[in-house]
Amino acid sequence: MIQRQLGRSGLHVSALGFGCMGLSFGYGPGVDRAAGVQLIRQAVERGITFFDTAEAYGALNEEMVGEALAPVRQQVVIATKFGFKDGNAQSGMDSRPARIRLVVENSLRHLRTDYIDLLYQHRVDPQVPMEDVAGTVKDLIAEGKVRHFGLSEAGAESIRRAHAVQPVTALQSEYSLWWREPEQNLLPLLEELGIGFVPFSPLGKGFLTGAITPSTEFSADDFRNVVPRFSTEAREANQALVDAIGDIARDRQATPAQVALAWLLAQRPWIVPIPGTTKLHRLDENLASTQLSLTAEDLARIAEVLARIPVQGARYPAQLAARVGR
Repeated sequence: MIQRQLGRSGLHVSALGFGCMGLSFGYGPGVDRAAGVQLIRQAVERGITFFDTAEAYGALNEEMVGEALAPVRQQVVIATKFGFKDGNAQSGMDSRPARIRLVVENSLRHLRTDYIDLLYQHRVDPQVPMEDVAGTVKDLIAEGKVRHFGLSEAGAESIRRAHAVQPVTALQSEYSLWWREPEQNLLPLLEELGIGFVPFSPLGKGFLTGAITPSTEFSADDFRNVVPRFSTEAREANQALVDAIGDIARDRQATPAQVALAWLLAQRPWIVPIPGTTKLHRLDENLASTQLSLTAEDLARIAEVLARIPVQGARYPAQLAARVGR
């Protein structure tokens, strides 16, 4: 597995990480604990060293990660997150220093470790100064409980304020062929400050794989039911993008998912996508993208497709959109 460094931090991870959220949260019924542990271990066997979880995904999610990785703890990088009231994303933000410390202690126990490699603030809390958040994490780093500080879905001002107190190792935000807003302001800022970028939903919450059609029905507890971009009308319109990427993929004897991930990897050497899956064959498909080197002609074809086919639908409903980019 190719390794990448997140910015100028010195933190090296596999070029693709593993987003663990969907094992138990967000996309309908997850997998049972044993199956989740097994899949994480299969990812390790295939060279993945970077695993992403969060308090908000539930204790089971962190416990799966902890159990799976305990035998190889020194060879992997574990990222988790704090920032929601009582760990519930529906309840609003809470990044008070005392709360951060409580979450860290719980996460250390769930993860069966005495340190967290990368600790993210899940969403910026407008009620808590960023300097207080970064200062708390700085203290946790000094205590040896945390090694690196990250932010998720933060805006430029918050990133600068945090970085001035405790250097930020990575920003985690959505970025893919169908959500390219980070290119406008975030990527130049991250390059300036030497911060790595960890795109979540690099396959458009599954849409870029080609496996989701306008007729696909999601389970009642699947987050995509409330996402405007997944309305039937938006899916019908956005199918044109998947079809066009599929044409390029066939020419390269690859899948649309592999082209989508290879495209992200080609954008910057310090970008590390974290696709998630519950299926081993999808894990293997995703990993093959690290061996797909897109040519200048491939990238030009993709750029033409992106310019010609605008994506339809907002990526979040209004109440969730208000939480990002702060």
